[in-house]
Amino acid sequence: MDLVTLEEIRRLKYRYLRSVDLKLWDEFAEVFTEDAVAEYDTPVLGKVLRLEGRDAIVEYMRGNLGPDKISTHTAGAPEIDVDGDRATGTWGLDDSIILIEQRLLIRGAAFYHDTYRKCEDGRWRVEKTGHKRTYEYIVSLDDMPSLKFTAGIPDSQ
Repeated sequence: MDLVTLEEIRRLKYRYLRSVDLKLWDEFAEVFTEDAVAEYDTPVLGKVLRLEGRDAIVEYMRGNLGPDKISTHTAGAPEIDVDGDRATGTWGLDDSIILIEQRLLIRGAAFYHDTYRKCEDGRWRVEKTGHKRTYEYIVSLDDMPSLKFTAGIPDSQ
């Protein structure tokens, strides 16, 4: 197996996660093919969210994980299979979303199932992504009276 290709795909997934959490939307857009599809299991919304096209994916994330929300997404233990200019990957996900205005914490885990395509410019991009939750929970920050953020949240907590 081509170790360089595996590393390029790993770096692509890490860039996806980092750019979402840092809200680097132009960089986030670059990880996708134009015709990318995303299907995220979202129990908090009560449905699977399907987004078609790079622009739709970026606009949804920009609107729903904007500056008033803090997120952390980590993925690891990838299983990546490469077949020429196509590849698939499964990743374990652990994520947290802090909704400052609503004073909520959403925590969960899932498995991502991705499809990648090597594009004409020689770069790998996400063609399809999505995850299925293994668990998710919501807790009010008000239920944790001793909770004090020491970084990341404005003083208005």
